Amino acid sequence: MLIDGVFSGGGIKGFALVGALQVLEERGFTFCRTAGTSAGSIIAAFITVGYNGREINDILNEMDASEFLDARIRNRLPIPFAKWLMVYWKLGLYKGDALEKWVAEKLAARGVVRFSDLPFQSLRIIVSDISNGRLVVLPDDLVKYGIDPGSFPVAKAVRMSCSIPYFFEPVKLKLEKGMGSHVFVDGGVLSNFPMWLFDSEHVKKRRPVLGMKLSGDKECEKPHEVDNALEMFSALFKTMKDAHDSRYISRKHVNNIIFIPMKGVSATEFELTEENKAVLVNQGKQSAEKFLKKWTY
Repeated sequence: MLIDGVFSGGGIKGFALVGALQVLEERGFTFCRTAGTSAGSIIAAFITVGYNGREINDILNEMDASEFLDARIRNRLPIPFAKWLMVYWKLGLYKGDALEKWVAEKLAARGVVRFSDLPFQSLRIIVSDISNGRLVVLPDDLVKYGIDPGSFPVAKAVRMSCSIPYFFEPVKLKLEKGMGSHVFVDGGVLSNFPMWLFDSEHVKKRRPVLGMKLSGDKECEKPHEVDNALEMFSALFKTMKDAHDSRYISRKHVNNIIFIPMKGVSATEFELTEENKAVLVNQGKQSAEKFLKKWTY
């Protein structure tokens, strides 16, 4: 059965999305269009170029995620000072180039480099333009920046969506004369779960839309403690990341979302053990199996 799929952000916790994907494929579901933010954009892109759940699981297990931590300065300055310097001048601890190169290699293996290599509107990726305070859907919104959507590299779009603020350097695009440059970061800043892309109140759905969302246990979460500037920034960022999507999800089509509870794993925990990876994948499988027992479409 053909469906459209939406994959949430969540950093390294995206292993759980692969578990849910494998269960859906076993039940005969095939994705026609996909959309994603951050880690979800990686999964969405891999699905769109033809990788199945088992292959994606193998790809993720084979990778050394610590290699994505491509710092600009190594062994030259005291570590705390070097980290502060990178955040201050480059706006991120790590370049993000290694992540983009890895994604590009996996996509190229299936014959995909640019969006023009994909079926029209088969993949949408969410990024945040912090120069204009604008949520951006790639490749659709590239025309607003004077860029041909079809010519834009898919791996670059994924890297932009994965640019966790202060962790990875943001992506700066120099535009046509007179348009200056714009700075893009993780799409999760403005929409971590873009279910609204395929499931809008004002647009008739072409086929069932199914979302996979990595979620915390809201009932067990404690209120943010805000006693200093750093804690206030952390609370503000989490509020921005969750508020838009929470409002949308709370009032529309909750029954079409696989919620995958996540506890005890940080989005930037890039040195997961094999055991922890397996736990995340299994959590995704269990959540999908439980969901499908009651899903009506």
